[in-house]
Amino acid sequence: MTEINIVMVEPEIPQNMGNVARTCAATGARLHIIKPMGFEIDDKKLKRAGLDYWYLLDITYYENLGDFFEKNQGTCFYFSTKGQNIYTDISYPDKAYLFFGKETAGLPEELLLKNPDTTVRIPMIDDARSLNLSNSVALGVFEVLRQWGYPKLKCSGELHRYKWKDHI
Repeated sequence: MTEINIVMVEPEIPQNMGNVARTCAATGARLHIIKPMGFEIDDKKLKRAGLDYWYLLDITYYENLGDFFEKNQGTCFYFSTKGQNIYTDISYPDKAYLFFGKETAGLPEELLLKNPDTTVRIPMIDDARSLNLSNSVALGVFEVLRQWGYPKLKCSGELHRYKWKDHI
């Protein structure tokens, strides 16, 4: 069974975290949150952004990065504007951990320096500082799932009032 893990390091904005939680819930990704957080987990903005998907989440909290690394093993990929590798050029193994940093500072540079081969970036123009954090998570998650053939995901939909075959 394939498994993808999203690691949020010190998230600060509840709406972003709610959107990330919704992405994890909709894709079956496990969510790992490393404290401190810039909000309380019962924040209304967090809950509103995640809507009614909270029951689908597999979520674990950690006191700090050291706590996370003591309790988890696997290949880690660090999404950062400082990365030298493009995120789509990487082959992601099962049980991959995708790390995303806090909105104001990103991931700690010491962590990136120790992991140059697995630090990746999403390409953008020079004048753009970064993408929204929850958008970056969605891009990362769906690239991994695309490479894996979208396991466990429903890949086709149905119209409510019509049948596709009658109109194609």
